[in-house]
Amino acid sequence: MSRRELLVAVLCASGAAPAHAQTVLDRTPNLAGAWVGTAGVLHFNFLHRFSISSAPERKVTAAPTFLLAAGFPAHTLLGVHYATNSTLSPRYPNEWEVFGRVAPLDQETGAPIDVSAQVGYNLAAEGLDAEVAVARRQARFRLLAALRVLAEPGENGGADIALATGVIFRLTRHLAFSADVATLTERAAGEDVAWGGGLNWAIPHTPHTLSLHATNTNNATLQGASRGTGETRYGFEFTIPVTLSRYFGGRAPPSGRTVPAEDTQGDLPAADSDTVTAVVEDFRFSPARLEVARGTTIVWINRGQVVHTVTAQDQSFDSGSIESGSRRAVTFSRAGTFPFRCTPHPFMTGMVVVR
Repeated sequence: MSRRELLVAVLCASGAAPAHAQTVLDRTPNLAGAWVGTAGVLHFNFLHRFSISSAPERKVTAAPTFLLAAGFPAHTLLGVHYATNSTLSPRYPNEWEVFGRVAPLDQETGAPIDVSAQVGYNLAAEGLDAEVAVARRQARFRLLAALRVLAEPGENGGADIALATGVIFRLTRHLAFSADVATLTERAAGEDVAWGGGLNWAIPHTPHTLSLHATNTNNATLQGASRGTGETRYGFEFTIPVTLSRYFGGRAPPSGRTVPAEDTQGDLPAADSDTVTAVVEDFRFSPARLEVARGTTIVWINRGQVVHTVTAQDQSFDSGSIESGSRRAVTFSRAGTFPFRCTPHPFMTGMVVVR
């Protein structure tokens, strides 16, 4: 089968959704875990791996990889990996991978699994690479798997097939263990089964996550994450999401007549009221505008790592602090327009319209 035919087969097998955040709690050292981020969020990941030469020198060599990507509508992520050290070709000491990723299925929206597809171009391999990834969260476990079609480096061209699988075990909301293994179906001389394992940590009350890991792969491109070496590398990965609305276009919604909310302002909705669920994540309310009937209780769920509030601009209601993983409810029993914002992050705004 030609490289083009293999790529077409991979793309046809995929649909396109999102693991919303870039948290390392949902990923292993060599598997992305099907995340595509949220539209309007820039993602900067700093991956730094170190190798140590044999005695007597014990020289430490660093191999950083940088990811810069942006989330777009339709569950799409566009980005670039830049690896300062490449083992693919002697002509390319550095390695660039430009890629696009789309995700059509997401467990959080009711699908049985997460599914994503990625296509990219690797300058060191001088060819197209593709991946279909699936994941499923079950209790404290998240299971990952991927099929990769890789351009074969060198003048002969052709394609390589790689299979990968991994698992994350959540110890707590902020701490997890991860491990993975990947292999080419036909490995060349000097290529080993790729493996990785690490301790993953979500830094409380921040949007950042950190992974401390060991692996025998060189970098985070599809090529680099599929080709194991005979050398163990130790390293870390630090994630930095940047929500653009925090710096641009953070204006409050148009103000209207504000009528105080009544009845329920706490953790649980009233038993006899209709309930609507909204999400706070990536420094944004989703949806930012809600239209509900009188008597409706809105429950805001904080899926991020940072504490937020839902506070009326005129202070007529206040959810109080919504910790990461918690939820707060407000019941709206009178018609009116309710502009609100997050007190710690006033650029986060929204509106409830009660008919």
